[in-house]
Amino acid sequence: MAFVYAHAPLSALSMASSANGVAHDVPSVTLFQAAVLGVVQGLTEFLPVSSSAHLILVRDLLGWDAGAAEIPFDVVCHLGTLLAVVLYFRSDVAALIVAGPQALMGGPGEMPRLGRLIVIATVPLALTGWLFADVIERLRTPGVAAIALSLGAAAMFLAERMGTRSRVGTSLSAVEACLLGLAQAAALVPGVSRSGAVMTGALLTGLRREEGARFAFLLGIPAILGAGGRAAWTLGPTGLADETGILLVGFGASGVVGYVAVAALLKYLVSHTLNIFVYYRLALAAALGVWLVTT
Repeated sequence: MAFVYAHAPLSALSMASSANGVAHDVPSVTLFQAAVLGVVQGLTEFLPVSSSAHLILVRDLLGWDAGAAEIPFDVVCHLGTLLAVVLYFRSDVAALIVAGPQALMGGPGEMPRLGRLIVIATVPLALTGWLFADVIERLRTPGVAAIALSLGAAAMFLAERMGTRSRVGTSLSAVEACLLGLAQAAALVPGVSRSGAVMTGALLTGLRREEGARFAFLLGIPAILGAGGRAAWTLGPTGLADETGILLVGFGASGVVGYVAVAALLKYLVSHTLNIFVYYRLALAAALGVWLVTT
């Protein structure tokens, strides 16, 4: 499968430079910067606020660039968030693995059905990343992120008021799972938010908030694995013996914060709406807009 960076710390600037034939010879980030970026990645990977928009803002405002450690730093941060969601949903993940053969053969049961839904919903992301990678990379700008944050907030606001919140994840049909997969694929545009797009779509299908979040997080496992795998595939010899500490800090920070973010959000959604994230996204979009106008 081919994926592009839906949530990629530090990648946009170097990819753009590489595309223009400009090599990076800048110092690596410090341990403090690695910790901050790992926290941003871990927190915003799962909250419906767009990690790509936050990373664009942090990177561009502070001028941080990982130099030679850029791609491996991206890989380990993805691995950190992947480990976080796998550990939190370890029972579900184990059951899905056991149910894998039954899922492929169309067998009955909750977990085989959920496994098929996840596979169906992953296909749009893979196809979009493969067919439109160059187009999506050109969209990774603060202006696009600001617009997407605003549109995503509006969609989330409407979904909160239109959704019945009466269904569980395994009641989704194959068509609905495909539509949620399309929502996830839209999150390749910075500012959309993968988890936010899937949760918004899940609300519109009538799922309960926590059920929509659970499906979004489980659906995110192959997505995050694909993004990290793509980054690892492009990683060549980099001579990063001196960067081990930075990579470990990024991995640890993204993993620990990601786990806390998943647990806190699921608990929050049991009795709260997504409105706080609507307001936050609008505030962030406004901040990005002001920054673009004044710089």
